[in-house]
Formats: sequence, structure tokens, C-alpha cells
Amino acid sequence: MSIAGGPHLALERGAATGCGAVQIFLKNQRQWASRPLMPDEVRAFRAARRRTGIARVFAHASYLINLASPEEAQWAQAVDAFTDELERAEALGLSCVVIHPGSHRGDGVEAGLGRVVRALDEACRRTAGARVRIALENTAGGGGSLGRTFAELGAMIRRAASPGRLGICIDTCHLFAAGYDVRTREGWERALAECQADVGLGRVLAFHLNDARAGLASGLDRHEHIGRGFLGLAPFRLLLNDPRLARIPKVIETDKDPEPRADLRNLATLRRLRANR
Repeated sequence: MSIAGGPHLALERGAATGCGAVQIFLKNQRQWASRPLMPDEVRAFRAARRRTGIARVFAHASYLINLASPEEAQWAQAVDAFTDELERAEALGLSCVVIHPGSHRGDGVEAGLGRVVRALDEACRRTAGARVRIALENTAGGGGSLGRTFAELGAMIRRAASPGRLGICIDTCHLFAAGYDVRTREGWERALAECQADVGLGRVLAFHLNDARAGLASGLDRHEHIGRGFLGLAPFRLLLNDPRLARIPKVIETDKDPEPRADLRNLATLRRLRANR
């Protein structure tokens, strides 16, 4: 949900759309510079949370942040920016901040993983004592992006100094684009079994429910409206009716044009899938 006009308005918009969970950006996600979060904004947000009753609220970090950058200055800038995001999320009382691990930019997976772990350790050190967690998002795998597999996500968590602060966010579009065919029950169970083995289902902090505009193993991060892409409806029916995942917050990241009708249509589709097993 957009935070235009203040973070609290994201909750108002979410309530108006009938959301039970909301994901927000903590600042302009495509700019490095941002003004501080003001105390009155924090108070307004907490009041809106009580008023709307939306308890499950988390954030998505800026798309500019690359914790795997091989350029030291860019890596340091990314760590500074991510630390700021964690501090903002903690002030607002959010459960977690979702972040793409980043791209190794041709430097190799192992080197990239090492830099991500170093960045996570530094961000956790700077926010020691905070309750907000970090949700590493699985990626489509294109452009040297890390986190394409559950094995890569699990490696980041295991190597980190503060694994208790870490979990993952599963994006259905990215999962499919990375090569996980979850369009059948067998495929869905294989993916979850791999997640359990490499990460643990207990570390899944959030889901992004998005259909895919590109085919299986395309490596392309292109979201589509629910049921209108290559995934179809089956994976969402399986996910929404899986009791192991019932308590995990789920949000959509589909095109909002026209707003709010696009969101309402996607949410209605998902609710029908949950009701009609």
C-alpha cells in the first residue's frame, strides 16, 4: 500500500480495500535520500493500526539496496540504507522488513553470499535489541541475483551471526521464474519440502502472491494479476488452503491500475480460492 500523505494512510487504504495484512515502503523506494521519520508520523501510524485493526503489517526495503554489491562504497551505502529501514520499521512496530538479497554482478555466488552475510551482520549489530526481523525474499534469479533457491537463502541464514533475526519471504512469481513448478500439488509439495530442508517453514515470515507474466524458469521478475499469468489459479488455491501456512501474512504486489479496482479484483479471486477448496 502507498504511504503517500504519511505511513498511517497506508493502513486506511488497506482497511478500505478489506486487507487483513499490509506491506508498506518506509520511504521512496527509488531514492537514496529521505527525511527522518517524525514522531507525529509514528503516533498517527500506531493510532491507525489500532483503529483499523490491521495487526499484520510489514515493510519492503528500497529496490536500490544491494547487499551483495562488489563495490565497497556501494555496499556500505546499502548497509547504511538498510539499517535506516530497520530503524524506521522498529519505530513503527512492524514485524519484519522484506529485502532482496542483491546481485553479485558477475562476481560469483559464493562471493556474493559472503557480502550479503557481512551486510546482515552489520545491520543486526547496529540495530541490536530491536525486535523487527529481516525477511530475505526469494528471487527470479536473473542478473546475478542471489536467493533464487531455498539453498541460497538457507546459506545466508546459517552463516549469519544473528540467525534469530532472519527469515524469508516467498514470492510466488519469483518461485516459478526461478524454476519451481508449483502448478500441481506434487510440485507444490516438492517446493515446500525443499524450503523445510534448507530454511525451515517456521522461518517463512511473509508471502507475496503474484502470478507470472513469463514462463517457468524464465528468470524474469514480471508480476501478473492472479489467474491471468503462467501460474494460473492452482498454486494459489494450494497455498491458501495449506494449514501449515495459514498464519503467515500474505500480500499481493500486482499492478494497481486502475486503483483500487485491480486490488479488489485480485483479492476477490484469492478469497474465492480459499473458500472453494
